[in-house]
Amino acid sequence: MEEMEEELKCPVCGSFYREPIILPCSHSLCVACARNILVQTPDSESPQSRRASGVSDYDYLDLDKMSLYSEADSGYGSYGGFASAPTTPCQKSPNGVRVFPPAMPPPQPHHHSSGALLLPHGPRNSCITCPQCHRSLILDERGLRGFAKNRVLEGVIERYQQSKAAALRCQLCEKSPKEATVMCEQCDVFYCEPCRLRCHPPRGPLAKHRLLPPAQGRVSRRLSPRKISTCTDHELENHSMYCVQCKMPVCYQCLEEGKHSSHEVKALGAMWKLHKSQLSQALNGLSDRAKEAKEFLVQLRNMVQQIQENSVEFEACLVAQCDALIDALNRRKVQLLARVNKEHEHKLKVVRDQISHCTVKLRQTTGLMEYCLEVIKENDPSGFLQISDALIRRVHLTEDQWGKGTLTPRMNTDFDLNLDSAPLLQSIHQLDFVQMKVPSLVPAPPILQMEECCTHNNSATLSWKQPPMSMVQAEGYILELDDGNGGQFREVFVGKETMCTVDGLHFNSTYNARVKAFNKAGVSQYSKTLVLQTSEVAWFAFDPGSAHSDIIFSNDNLTVTCNSYDDRVVLGKTGFSKGIHYWELTIDRYDNHPDPAFGVARIEVMKDVMLGKDDKAWAMTEGGITKGATVGVLLDFTRRTLTFSINEEQQGPIAFENMEGLFFPAVSLNRNVQVTLHTGLPVPEICTSRTSLQP
Repeated sequence: MEEMEEELKCPVCGSFYREPIILPCSHSLCVACARNILVQTPDSESPQSRRASGVSDYDYLDLDKMSLYSEADSGYGSYGGFASAPTTPCQKSPNGVRVFPPAMPPPQPHHHSSGALLLPHGPRNSCITCPQCHRSLILDERGLRGFAKNRVLEGVIERYQQSKAAALRCQLCEKSPKEATVMCEQCDVFYCEPCRLRCHPPRGPLAKHRLLPPAQGRVSRRLSPRKISTCTDHELENHSMYCVQCKMPVCYQCLEEGKHSSHEVKALGAMWKLHKSQLSQALNGLSDRAKEAKEFLVQLRNMVQQIQENSVEFEACLVAQCDALIDALNRRKVQLLARVNKEHEHKLKVVRDQISHCTVKLRQTTGLMEYCLEVIKENDPSGFLQISDALIRRVHLTEDQWGKGTLTPRMNTDFDLNLDSAPLLQSIHQLDFVQMKVPSLVPAPPILQMEECCTHNNSATLSWKQPPMSMVQAEGYILELDDGNGGQFREVFVGKETMCTVDGLHFNSTYNARVKAFNKAGVSQYSKTLVLQTSEVAWFAFDPGSAHSDIIFSNDNLTVTCNSYDDRVVLGKTGFSKGIHYWELTIDRYDNHPDPAFGVARIEVMKDVMLGKDDKAWAMTEGGITKGATVGVLLDFTRRTLTFSINEEQQGPIAFENMEGLFFPAVSLNRNVQVTLHTGLPVPEICTSRTSLQP
């Protein structure tokens, strides 16, 4: 009901309609408000002059002959070609609608010859503009009386105001009326319970009266007999017919006068029922729209709640991402400070060592000088000459020692470190949100083909495809793997192919893999996550691609020798950076003490010198090697150690420590040696016998 209240208020005064009249445009106005917005027009434009020119009173309905005004106008109303007519400026009502002051002084009453008090019908030459649709019209000699009263609207307002009134009270209580409990339909009286028992007993002739609840009784009061509508032209005649062309009820006398002679006229009751039926049908459609609107409002309110929840979640995610960046920066700061401290300690050590060395040397020099001065003081020529030559040589030697860069600092005070923070600062300044694309144009998540996904050694092969019913084409795919320890995912492949092999994974590790599709509209959701397990032990051979050209391969690249007398390096095909790995090499030929070397190396190791001669390799040379011997190499990243064995006996203690990074099995040999590689072996319990080791 409250939503209907705006329909019941006058657009001029903003209050409930009082004595509403219906304008030809179908809008309503209070009769008092209609008087206030009348505008005076020239006498030459009176209805009589218009009739003389053949213009009908109803020609204002032709929009081509109307002048409309809006809030952007100058505040003057006009009609047709009368824009130049003098008018009165308007004011604004509480609703913001233009209100025109009276066009002339209020009419004075005069007495009829019979003694009756008569009021003039209103300004003869007046114009009124509808404040809602802004259509203008000139009133005829009847003035505002020519407009029909909107009795339906009055009835609706009366019922609405009654429904908003306070609780109904008993009409028979003398003091402090109590709330009514019943209403007698025949007596038309509201009773409280005590008054009903006292004044309206349920016996005798009153027993036949119908008692209703107060609310229902109020409704029955509203349904009072319908007032008979009278004609505006013939006040003594009731409306009995309806003119279809004029869209208005008319009386029998109007028809007799021939005002609607050429119009289609129908019975008022029949048209009433027809229009009620049409309004009901129209309301059914509007009701459906209103129902949809209510459901839409529920959806919008749910969206408000969802937006608030998503905002909180997104803010938390944003804070977490920024905190992660700050944590990463703090960790990096700690690492950089550690490097600075290391450089600081190194510089201090070098300078302090030089101070200590110079202090000792200076003490020796000072002692020699004091001794020589004392010797010069001696008066024994023969004794002096016996030691003078030696002292002179010592003095010259000491002087020469001071002149060989001893007095030059071995370390400068400056830190030759420069933190390049410009790219990071630029990235921080460019840090921004990526606008999400239209979901309907984004491809569907790919499907991993489990039967074609597999692992071999430390490599993984994955295959995927688009869903069969996908209507959106993918332009490429992004494959992501974690670090093998359940850490963050990283991109390992971006391209159009639907199969990819990833090498260089850790042995004996569990990886999680996922893939997503992308096109110009955006990126799809991720596929289901696939768990991959790499091999526990490594199977590999020597790598012809990275070996020196003098190396000769055979036995599926498991056996190597060389066609040169110089040492040449060959690497294994698989690199290691995590786990424990063991492999063996058997000596197939060993002539003229060729001095081979076995160990590990970086990928960029020198290939034309003995293994271990540069800082890119860690190796064992000879140490009791003979033909038929078996050399074992154990690379343990859990302890960061490298250990060697010959014929299952460990060669000395741990050969190398602090082994970090990516290492490849390596051998250096010449033409007098041939070795065969054996892989996929379990890690043995190496004995602790010792032999000589050479880095």
